[in-house]
Amino acid sequence: MGFNSSKVLNRFTQGNFCKGIFAQKFLLCGTMKISQIAAKAVVRVFYFLLLLALVPYLQGDHTKLEHLYLMPKNIWSLAFPILLILGFITLLVICSIKKYSKQDLNWLLVINTVVLIAYAVTLYIRIYQLTK
Repeated sequence: MGFNSSKVLNRFTQGNFCKGIFAQKFLLCGTMKISQIAAKAVVRVFYFLLLLALVPYLQGDHTKLEHLYLMPKNIWSLAFPILLILGFITLLVICSIKKYSKQDLNWLLVINTVVLIAYAVTLYIRIYQLTK
């Protein structure tokens, strides 16, 4: 009843252990890179859309925007946008400090930024309709 190295070698090369090592080394590294690219890309798209939304204001025609007042019916309806913006700033700072190395924070930043883009687009459309 001695040590049989061929059985250990066969289990190592043919069992589920290689699948686990493969998944850890290659698949997870690939998703880490995807989350980094996605986070950086979505943040850049948000910055681009923010600059694009500022173009009418920077053109110099302030007469339409001077008398535009957005009054919510309920003050609590501003809680979600404030939390969304604060979450975006917090996640952006944390991801930047950690150099986008945490996959879960990257995906949270992506989700937060996509929702923030959707909210900003609807707000921009509403303001455009009011100034038209």
